[in-house]
Amino acid sequence: MDKAKIIYNLEQEVLLTTAFFRSIPKEKFFTPPLPETWSPAGNARHLVLSVRPLLIAFSLPGLILRVLFGKPNRPGRTFDQVVEKYKSKLAAGGRATAAFIPKAEQADMDPEILIQQFTAAYHRFGRKLTGWSEHQLDQYLLPHPLLGKLTLREMLCFTIHHVAHHRELLVSRLKG
Repeated sequence: MDKAKIIYNLEQEVLLTTAFFRSIPKEKFFTPPLPETWSPAGNARHLVLSVRPLLIAFSLPGLILRVLFGKPNRPGRTFDQVVEKYKSKLAAGGRATAAFIPKAEQADMDPEILIQQFTAAYHRFGRKLTGWSEHQLDQYLLPHPLLGKLTLREMLCFTIHHVAHHRELLVSRLKG
């Protein structure tokens, strides 16, 4: 997937997810739909926590990423390959690590505050992508807690899927 399509797809997922979050009544926004799951507020917070390290990483010069994480030693994966690897890790019991587990939000909080934090974080991230060339997206690595080292392009594919994944989980759980 080329950079323009990545940016477009990320923007679309953020728009869809923002609209979905806004469609949830306040009384359901802070309540987990099932035992042992996150509330919509928790999912929004998790997605914000997940993009924060990327905001930092995509602000660094490539040389720093190379020193910290090395260089790719394999061809990059496609969007579908990244998604399949993520699904297999989840099926094997993979879960969010401590840094990405949201704390419970206060039920008296305005949901719009969390929704705006989510939207703002992903818009900032989208702007960071403009500074990277097509070539660079395949030349540098970042670590992912479940998937290991990913090229920048693979991390972007994961990020698109990750936002959609959480929205789709909530849609199915809130229907029941």
